[in-house]
Amino acid sequence: MTRGNISRRSVLAAGAAMPFAAGLSATPALAGGHAAAAPNAIQNTFALGDFQVSTLLAGTRPVEEVQGIFGMNVSPEEFAAVSAQNFIPADKAQFFFTPTVVRTGSDVVLFDTGLSAAGTTAALEAAGIMPADVTVVVITHMHGDHVGGMTGEDGSLTYPNARYVTGQVEFDHWNGTDNETFAGKVKPFADRFEFIGDGGSVASGITGMAAFGHTPGHMVYMLESGGKQLLLMADTANHYVWSLAYPDWEVRFDIDKAAAAASRKKVLGMAAADRIPLVGYHMPFPGMGFVDTRGEGGFHYVPATYQMML
Repeated sequence: MTRGNISRRSVLAAGAAMPFAAGLSATPALAGGHAAAAPNAIQNTFALGDFQVSTLLAGTRPVEEVQGIFGMNVSPEEFAAVSAQNFIPADKAQFFFTPTVVRTGSDVVLFDTGLSAAGTTAALEAAGIMPADVTVVVITHMHGDHVGGMTGEDGSLTYPNARYVTGQVEFDHWNGTDNETFAGKVKPFADRFEFIGDGGSVASGITGMAAFGHTPGHMVYMLESGGKQLLLMADTANHYVWSLAYPDWEVRFDIDKAAAAASRKKVLGMAAADRIPLVGYHMPFPGMGFVDTRGEGGFHYVPATYQMML
């Protein structure tokens, strides 16, 4: 995927269901200066045992003043030094929004729906899947960039043939608020949902795991097939340096910052110890890599290359 400047002409504002997603492209961006060229890759498909997994680029956008989001509890000098060590600017970033779809053989399971239906369905179709083909939709948590694509502009379900699965704790939290996104996108379809807890099964080979903090009931999901594993960590870490590498750095959109840091250490520690590849919803597309321990309590992100092709 080309990571040059993003052509602003290609950006379709999809609305701001939450600050983290404000201004997200409804369709993936083109390489800068090539608005007439074919779009960059918007799906990445690989085998995991008997499963077929596709990460989907539902949108991407540049963001400035990033220390207002990440590393809120460290000095500007430390933030700048860490950024420089990792060859990234300290004043801007590129955000990615990456649902994942898994073909198990008996089910087509979509994890999160993106900010809007348009970006996610375009990426799904690039992976050879139509919305009507999806049989299970899993919502990792209820932030707007994960549930916004549940419905189209007319308010109808984007994935009409699916059963819906989410964490009981997560649903109960948002059901007790006046959050407009939840009220418009999720609550009208509450009777379509199945609710699970830590260790709950979505389908054969897909297990939910509690990773609370980013939201009160945020969940991650382990895929297992043919003796291979893949962890979908959702928003456990939202940046590969400023969140994953430094799990104690505070993130603006973590509702319970202490619990979110503890979940990062738990989930990433497990992935590092067991050498499990993971997909992160906001990792640089295609969103997949590995983690290793770094120093005292930190981690190092290693982007996947050809490992999943072998």
